Amino acid sequence: MKFARSSLIVAALAAAGGGYWFLTKPVAVATVVPKRGDAAEIVYATGTVEPRNWAKVAALVRERIVERCDCEGQRVEQGHVLARLDSVQAEATLAELKARQKLATAEHDRLTVLVERNVMSQQALDRARSEMGQASALIAGQTARLENYVLRAPMRGTVLRRDGEVGEIAEPGTVLFWIGEAKPLRVVAEVNEEDIPQVKAGQRALIRADAFPGRTLEGTVDSITPKGDPVAKTYRVYLALPDDTPLLIGMTVELNIITRVAKEALLLPVAAVQGNAVFVIEGDRARRRELSIGIRGTGDVEVLSGLPDQARVITPFPDKLRDGAHVAPQGG
Repeated sequence: MKFARSSLIVAALAAAGGGYWFLTKPVAVATVVPKRGDAAEIVYATGTVEPRNWAKVAALVRERIVERCDCEGQRVEQGHVLARLDSVQAEATLAELKARQKLATAEHDRLTVLVERNVMSQQALDRARSEMGQASALIAGQTARLENYVLRAPMRGTVLRRDGEVGEIAEPGTVLFWIGEAKPLRVVAEVNEEDIPQVKAGQRALIRADAFPGRTLEGTVDSITPKGDPVAKTYRVYLALPDDTPLLIGMTVELNIITRVAKEALLLPVAAVQGNAVFVIEGDRARRRELSIGIRGTGDVEVLSGLPDQARVITPFPDKLRDGAHVAPQGG
C-alpha cells in the first residue's frame, strides 16, 4: 500500500515537471540583421502625359460641321482653317441687317434734305441717324460672330488629334482639334495637399506606365501650381520629361517623386517594426526596444538610433510575445 502511494507521488511529480518544461519551452522565432543602404522618401501621384506647348480648338456655337481638314498628324500654320460650320442662317441674318442699314441710310438722307428745307424737324433726323448707327453696330457684331463658324489653328504646330465628322453637330465647348508640338513632353500630376510641402522643383521622379511594364522611366519636377483644388484637395505639379522618353501623349502614369534620400542608412524590414518598436534577441531572451525611426518605405524603414548594426531583430513583429520571453532563434 505504501509502495502504491509512492508510485502515485512519483507520477505526479513527473507530470508537474513535464508541464513546467512545456510552459518554459522556448518560442521559435525568425530573426534578421539590419542592413546598410540608401533610403528614399517618396511622394506618390498619378498623372497624364501632354505636350509642353499645345492648344485645344473647340466650337463656340452649336451647328453642323460642313467642312473639315484631313490634317491629323500634319503641320499647320497659325490661322490655318481646320473646319467650317454651317453658317447659312448666320449669313442670312447678316444680309437682313445690311438691308435694314441700307433702308436706314436712305431714310437719313431723305430727312437730311427735308430738314434743310425746314420741312422736317431736327428730332426726326436725329432719330434716323440713331437707327442708322444701330444698324451698323449690329452688322459689325454679326460679322464678328460669323468668325465663330470657322475653326482656325490658334498656333503653329502639329494636329495631334482630330474629332468630329462632316454632318455631325458640334456642341459649344466640345474640343474638335488638338494642336501642339510633339516634343518636348511633360507629365501633369495631381499631388495630395498633405504631401505638397515636400515637393520642390528639381526633384527626381520615377515613372511607371502600363505601356512599358517592368520599365522605370524618369522625369524632373518642373513647377507647381500655386493654387490648389479645395474640392479634390490636390495641387497640380508639372514634370519635365527627357527628349528620348518613350511615353506618348495621353498616356496615364504613376509617379514616385523622390523628396529625400538618406545614404548608407541602417534599414530594417517593415514587417519587423510596429510603430517605433522592435523585439531584439539578447542571449536567449526577447527584449522590446523603442527606436528612433526616419524614412518609412514600402519595404524597409530607416533606423536613426536605438539599434546596433549587429542586432538580431525578430521578424515579423511578434504581437503576442512578452518582453523577456525565452526564445529560440531560427535564422538571421
